[in-house]
Amino acid sequence: MLVQSILSSYSRLLVGALLALLAVFLAGCYETVAEKVGPSRPVLVATAHYEAEQPERSFVGTIRPRVEADMGFRVPGKVAKRLVEVGQTVDVGQPLATLDEVDLKLQAEQAEAEFSAATGVLAQAGAAEQRAKNLRAKGWTTDAQFDQSRAAADEARARLNRAERSVNLTKNSLSYATLVADSRGVVTATLIEPGQVVASGQTAIRVARFAEKEAVVAIPETLVGRAKDGTASVTLWSEPNRKYAAKLREIAPAADPATRTYLAKFSLPEADDKVSLGMTATLTLSDPATQRVARLPLSALFNEGGNPSLYVVDDHGDVTQRPVAVKAYESNDVVITGGVDEGAKVVALGVQKLDAAQKVRVVSSLSF
Repeated sequence: MLVQSILSSYSRLLVGALLALLAVFLAGCYETVAEKVGPSRPVLVATAHYEAEQPERSFVGTIRPRVEADMGFRVPGKVAKRLVEVGQTVDVGQPLATLDEVDLKLQAEQAEAEFSAATGVLAQAGAAEQRAKNLRAKGWTTDAQFDQSRAAADEARARLNRAERSVNLTKNSLSYATLVADSRGVVTATLIEPGQVVASGQTAIRVARFAEKEAVVAIPETLVGRAKDGTASVTLWSEPNRKYAAKLREIAPAADPATRTYLAKFSLPEADDKVSLGMTATLTLSDPATQRVARLPLSALFNEGGNPSLYVVDDHGDVTQRPVAVKAYESNDVVITGGVDEGAKVVALGVQKLDAAQKVRVVSSLSF
């Protein structure tokens, strides 16, 4: 009985020990599996995005014609008709307005009459000169009489030339009574009405030419250099998906005293009919020579006395340490020129405690 009791106790102890060992083994396996498939370490990430070191700057501008002419009559007179309205498209040679031609026609008739009279006087003086010349050759007249006849004939010729010029001038003045467009464009202003008496050269109708359009913007003094040397493009508010190449044509030599900005005019050689005068546009200035950099949080940089590096997270939760080229350190960011690809997810916090062999998962925020 004693032996059986001892054997029974020994058996129970052996079974207990085996169960304990089995429990420890199963716990270790569970921890290993849990370590492999369990929850990964959460990390915050920042996306690497490369852009120009000096970012693009945009300004609001207005589409204007390169040439907007103030057209007026070359002779004074009373306005008879105005033939165009604001917004109307005009072609080369199209009449815009006319003056009353009564006085101009009278002046033309007067010039014609003077020309006829000068023609008769010249005929008479020319005949007298010829007779004096013949008599002088035969010795029947004096040199003084011949010189007098020749002087009278020369004066008659000069008067005829003057009368002829007067006829041409009056004809031109009569043609100036009709104001015509000298280029294709659009009427932007009408400053006369029928019955109004206008002076010579007074602005009557303003026409904007279609030859070339431009964007007019105000540039701050800090970006005048970029406006001169950089690349410019224009987008319309009515069509934001279309870009037009722009080139600086003119910039004011002095700043506006009120706004302290410089008025700049950018020509649009590729502008089509969709670019209408007066439209609002956005002018974008960029510097093509600027190096492209990426700005990342300063806490993402890992540096333990060697080359600075970043931890990049892939889609499977694996992290890889990548050396980077640092261009500058800012108050909260580090500026890099390369080392990670565009769009790479970079661990932004806690990189000093991160293990490259450890699995991570990307979260939007860390909760404690």
